[in-house]
Amino acid sequence: MKILQMELRRMLKTRLTWGLLALALLLSALLAYLPVTYCYSSYTDEEGNEIHLSGLKSIAHEKERQANASGIVTPERVREAVETYQACLAAYGVTESYDLPEDVYEREILPIVPLLHGVKEAFADPDTGMAPALMEIDPERIDDYDSVCEARISALMALEQPDHPAAQRKAAEMYRQVERPFKVYPGMSSVIMDYQNIMGFLVLLFCVVIAAPVFSADYQSGADDILRCTRHGRRRLGVAKVLAALLVSGVSFVLCAAVYILIADSLFGWECLRTSVQMMYSIVTLADLDVGGLQFLFTAAGLLSVLASVSFTLFLSAGCKSTVASLSSALVFGILPVVVSMAVPGALSTWLCCVLPASGTSIQASILYAITDFQFLNLGGLAVWTPYAMIGTCVVEIPLFSFLAVRSYCGHAGK
Repeated sequence: MKILQMELRRMLKTRLTWGLLALALLLSALLAYLPVTYCYSSYTDEEGNEIHLSGLKSIAHEKERQANASGIVTPERVREAVETYQACLAAYGVTESYDLPEDVYEREILPIVPLLHGVKEAFADPDTGMAPALMEIDPERIDDYDSVCEARISALMALEQPDHPAAQRKAAEMYRQVERPFKVYPGMSSVIMDYQNIMGFLVLLFCVVIAAPVFSADYQSGADDILRCTRHGRRRLGVAKVLAALLVSGVSFVLCAAVYILIADSLFGWECLRTSVQMMYSIVTLADLDVGGLQFLFTAAGLLSVLASVSFTLFLSAGCKSTVASLSSALVFGILPVVVSMAVPGALSTWLCCVLPASGTSIQASILYAITDFQFLNLGGLAVWTPYAMIGTCVVEIPLFSFLAVRSYCGHAGK
């Protein structure tokens, strides 16, 4: 315990560590606020004046206008919303809502927009995946909305993974377990989760930078020659170094995630957390979660990804003789999932992103996008949903790379 306390003090007393942790907290707060700056709305008041709103005022205005749409999304409410939409557009002789006069859209369409989410996708052509216009949908068919959505996930998986019937069956089974009817509480968009993902990616890189010199710095300075001569200068010291790096990284990520969630949810409204993820992403999203559950799951999975990445960084550090080598190699592996997701085609990209420890919070390849996607790892007749694979891989990698880091350090000390 004393060795661990000494390693914690040693790690926390450096300016680099405190500077990166302070920057991480500052960026978490900034990223939580940034989505507010993108909110914009305009309307014409009773006196004919055009009013433009931005930021928190825009959020409050739209939430007020869409208050009646809040609650359980029953087929009856969806059908009424579609009928209102079709009647409004027919009255003005247009086929798309953006052709309506601005005041008409504000008065008639904006209040029902949350209930229209996913309707076109649910009635997409099963062979081509092309979604129809809302004006082309028969409102009477919405009475059987749940069955339509279940048919849509089957058709989508047949298009996405035609050669893997196990994945198709697994997806249909998962969707049947999703709680319905869905719920919607307007005010929050998927941008909030995107920025939380960016926050996680930046914190991961900062933690990698902090962990990279843990072993290699002592090799480079020659301090390791002295430390290894002490009574506990090998295995116990190696374990203490690993635990200290994991503890600092884990606490840092949790604090940054807490700052982000508290600020973002306070700005957009805590009631929005009860919205089903299907009403924010695809209507046939497989996860049985609301937005609050998605935030918690992504935070937990992001924490595992950070700890797995730090463990791998420590393994690299224990095998490198200089901080430059350990830091550069760790950063390469931290950014590698981004490159893989963009450059490597097909199933190979999916497999690699599930294995690489930094994938959990990576840009474009994170567990957030895996949860809202329909990718499976297929091995014979076995189909595993990629979020499960990513979480399971991190759970295995944390003790594995930690053990290898200590073993590598002890082997270096024995030379």
